[in-house]
Amino acid sequence: MNFKKFHHLVLLCFIGFIFNNCNGGSKQAEDDIPYVDPMTNLGIGPVTSVELGELDQAMVEEGKKLYDAKCTACHNINTKLIGPPQAGVLKRRTPEWVMNMILNPTEMIKKDPTARRLLREFNNVPMTEQGLTEEEARKILEYFRTVD
Repeated sequence: MNFKKFHHLVLLCFIGFIFNNCNGGSKQAEDDIPYVDPMTNLGIGPVTSVELGELDQAMVEEGKKLYDAKCTACHNINTKLIGPPQAGVLKRRTPEWVMNMILNPTEMIKKDPTARRLLREFNNVPMTEQGLTEEEARKILEYFRTVD
């Protein structure tokens, strides 16, 4: 093989390598987040166990008020806004994960695979800390039980 053909072959390989890496970069970025079953994922935060018993209507009402005051700037129950809709969230996520996302969104977005995928899906707009207590998050969770 003469030098000119060898040079063209090396150049084509290099262009192919660059093209492959540029086009494959977004796929690789998607694949860098490990898959974790969202129905077994408890999330990262203070909530490790939630007992869901009979629906507590007083908690539902207080949870709706909290949701309306703290969450509706970015969320709607049935429609995607800045963040995902909550209708059916307990069919997609564990109660612990939901509460940990409410209480600890910054760390969840950094370390939790499910939260990181949601961040990517919703245009990399992170959920903001609302300064809620565990009791308030539990009331919002109780409200979410009624919108499933």
